[in-house]
Amino acid sequence: MDLQEIIEVAQEIRLPEQITMTLEEFLASGIEEYEYAKGELVPMASPSLGHAKISTRITHYLFTHVSENQLGDVFVEAGFQVGDRGMKPDVAFLSTARLPEDESKGSPIPPDFAVEVVSPTDVQWRVTEKVQAYLDAGTQMVWVVESVMKTVTVYRSTTDIKIFTDADTLTGEDIVPGFSCRVAQLFE
Repeated sequence: MDLQEIIEVAQEIRLPEQITMTLEEFLASGIEEYEYAKGELVPMASPSLGHAKISTRITHYLFTHVSENQLGDVFVEAGFQVGDRGMKPDVAFLSTARLPEDESKGSPIPPDFAVEVVSPTDVQWRVTEKVQAYLDAGTQMVWVVESVMKTVTVYRSTTDIKIFTDADTLTGEDIVPGFSCRVAQLFE
């Protein structure tokens, strides 16, 4: 990376902004491009084309299966209350039994399954912190999709972690019954 590229990346990075807003107000606000953590608005970088392409593929495969089998609903960058945070996973699934009645604001409960696609501007400790927040709040499965290595790390807990490569097949396990997708399909 040359100096000009470093300057461009640095200009895109925004620091968290202190605010006086509750989590409930954040979820009802519809504020875009931010997540809420510890009383701060945490900026989310605009997704790159590659990031958006991967998210779209996951959404397509997952939505098709969930819809055909009437398992619940799939969401893209929707707001969820995840413990004391307001988070917007790239892709999320909620089973039919857990779908909130009020869809005019963010979900007051965490997703059953969340997908985070790693962006070039993501910092590893923030991604890890998000995974921990999901698991602590009751999300049953988290996928972290990494496009450079073309891997998907599946977290069921802090001790049940598996890494899948492009030669492997992902499944919805018991969270999205019957769902499967080759890892390679996410990166084609």
